[in-house]
Amino acid sequence: MTIVDTSVWIDYFAEVDNPHANWLDRRLAGSGLGLTDLILCELLQGARDEKIFNEVRHRMTPFPVFNSGGQDIAIASARNYRLLRSRGFTVRKTIDCVIATYCIGAGHTLLHRDRDFDPFEQHLGLRVVHPPTH
Repeated sequence: MTIVDTSVWIDYFAEVDNPHANWLDRRLAGSGLGLTDLILCELLQGARDEKIFNEVRHRMTPFPVFNSGGQDIAIASARNYRLLRSRGFTVRKTIDCVIATYCIGAGHTLLHRDRDFDPFEQHLGLRVVHPPTH
């Protein structure tokens, strides 16, 4: 399963032409894409009005939404944050720490455009989609 981060969905909805949004666009008709509850929350929070909120919510219904919360994920996320910080990397957003930790634990790959995930890939084994740039 590939979890698609908020950073890519935003570009996709805004019709931004970049490798990540294009990768997503090519794979929407197939299966194997999902998101977490926190990603869904971030997407819906960004809706400017009720109409857009409902449109985004409707567009997300075909995809599985995984529960990324709970005590075990909270503890593991805090451990990962502390480990990365001890290695000189400070993750700016707690939500990104939780998403990365969830993906690592569940064995999911992540499609993102957010540098906060890079240390998770480099030091903790987060699997990441790297779309071709051509």
